[in-house]
Amino acid sequence: MDLKSKYKVEATFSMFSMTDVIFLLLIFFMLTSSFITPSGLPVNLPTSKSSNIVLQKVSVTITKDLQYFVNEQKVGYSRLEQMLKSELAGKEGVVVLHIDQSVPVQHLVKVAEIATGLEARVSIATKPEL
Repeated sequence: MDLKSKYKVEATFSMFSMTDVIFLLLIFFMLTSSFITPSGLPVNLPTSKSSNIVLQKVSVTITKDLQYFVNEQKVGYSRLEQMLKSELAGKEGVVVLHIDQSVPVQHLVKVAEIATGLEARVSIATKPEL
């Protein structure tokens, strides 16, 4: 009696579907990580329970020794309005404030006043509360 099967079963394993899944995961993580642009300046941000992620257009950072940075470029307070005006030209008006928690609130209010005077929305960057 001949008991041979018509169909041969291959003993090899195809890795093509596995590589497709890994490639798609890689693309997903690359795209989602570009939405969060952390400030490269040493700032100890305050904490909050709800920390929303805002797509940054213009970043203003105030360090604990009261140095002002616009998109990581150091500027004096006297040139801050001029620099913000040039950075916001032609862009959606969103200014994200990265302010050290030890900085007095008056400095935050001054920068927010300049940004709202330029008709920009102001958002304060915080780190999530654990």
